[in-house]
Amino acid sequence: MWLHRPAAQRGVRAAVAAGLAWQVAVMLPPLLSEYAYYAPLGAVIAVHPTIADSASAAWRSVLAMLMGFALAYAVYELTPAVPDALTIALIVALAIGVEQWRRLLRDQAAWVSFAAVLMITVGAGQPGPYVLRYAGLTLIGAAIGVLVTAVLFPPLQLTQAVDRIAGTRALLAEHLRDMAGTLRDGQVPDPAEWTERNRRLDRALDRMRAAEHQVERARLANPRARRWKGRAEGIRDESRAVDRVAVLVDDLTSLVVEFHPHRRGIDHADAGTGWVLAETLDGLAGVLGAGEGTAPGERDARIARAVDALHRLVGLVRTSTVSDDEGFFALGAVAVGVRRSLAALGAQEGLRAAA
Repeated sequence: MWLHRPAAQRGVRAAVAAGLAWQVAVMLPPLLSEYAYYAPLGAVIAVHPTIADSASAAWRSVLAMLMGFALAYAVYELTPAVPDALTIALIVALAIGVEQWRRLLRDQAAWVSFAAVLMITVGAGQPGPYVLRYAGLTLIGAAIGVLVTAVLFPPLQLTQAVDRIAGTRALLAEHLRDMAGTLRDGQVPDPAEWTERNRRLDRALDRMRAAEHQVERARLANPRARRWKGRAEGIRDESRAVDRVAVLVDDLTSLVVEFHPHRRGIDHADAGTGWVLAETLDGLAGVLGAGEGTAPGERDARIARAVDALHRLVGLVRTSTVSDDEGFFALGAVAVGVRRSLAALGAQEGLRAAA
């Protein structure tokens, strides 16, 4: 359903929060209600993907505005004889300097210079009332934005995290299958091609990690957190498992691309090292592809195929007599990497049963 999407949820919350903020603002005394449009601005500023982020954005934005107002007013009062153009230039320069205090202001730092310019160009004649109207109404709107975020289907960001994990698993599986196809064709993998593939994997992993972090952030001060605790923890565990597998797959790829164990002295006609390697990588790809929606029986079958292929690879390593060849050690390292990957993906039962 479209409402499960973070962007759609945020859009609905922002719209509701802005409407409520406006309605509240127009009911205030004339000093404030004449500038009611500042309240929806605060509401939109405060609507973020998580409750924790909404609260953080609300108070940091208002703080940054107040700092900008105070800075502009102080400089304006201290430089009465300076031309306005130079005063504005000085205020902006100082505001940009204050914005570097990222540890406190974070992504809301840009409001310092924005508020400073507004104060000097719009509110200099009545600094007190202007600050009250702008900062006060923005704060009211921001509070409404946080409240709406907390009450109106408070987000846990689960759907996006699940999609990111599934996408990363699929990309890893495709990566392994393509490598297996190269080995079956008896080709030497092109380092440049696989370097570019690794870059694509890195981007997918970054998105997956960010989605997992959002789930953890979304659980803070969230009334739904307890209900979905098990689901959120499952997403965290799966994301970290896929992350570990990605590191191992990167090592497997480097070993095959650099050492070509299927082309070294251990590749006998009767051994078929390239095919054994290909079957092993294909087996791991099958387990990676068995994400949510895969029937338990199908997943067990994929694990069994992967474990059988791994055992054939281990048998090849054990019977090899070229123990001083780098290809031999690479082949052994691939076997270890595949075994660790299967364990990370929850295939321990299959590994123990076949031991």
